Amino acid sequence: MKALIQRVKHAKVEAKGQITGQIDQGILVLLGVEKHDTQALADKLLNKLLAYRIFADADGKMNLNVQQVAGKLLVVSQFTLVADTQKGTRPGFSKGATPQLGEALYDYFVKQSKTFIATETGQFGADMQVSLQNDGPVTFMLEV
Repeated sequence: MKALIQRVKHAKVEAKGQITGQIDQGILVLLGVEKHDTQALADKLLNKLLAYRIFADADGKMNLNVQQVAGKLLVVSQFTLVADTQKGTRPGFSKGATPQLGEALYDYFVKQSKTFIATETGQFGADMQVSLQNDGPVTFMLEV
């Protein structure tokens, strides 16, 4: 399981012309699910994400996590994150979860995150448009 996270001042996601999720300060989470991922890995990734210190303290150092700054999450499914790009000029998706497993683990991740922090979402499997103002820019790839 992979999450590309971006510290944002604000972000939103739209599907079919409708806003499905929108946040102000927080983290945009682009979530990729691989075929061998489990709920235990989703829990591990979420715990890491919530504890990850990417927000500035009073001295301007990255010492605070998203909850300490009263931020929110915007979680968007991102199948292309699990692409194999090692060979050739076309990505391979053999590592990716089936749509059923991907959706189940995405839904699980979102449900679990909502027990800890305000969370908005995209729409699984939809063609989405994501808009954001990256703060920094600050972007990290988290993998478990």
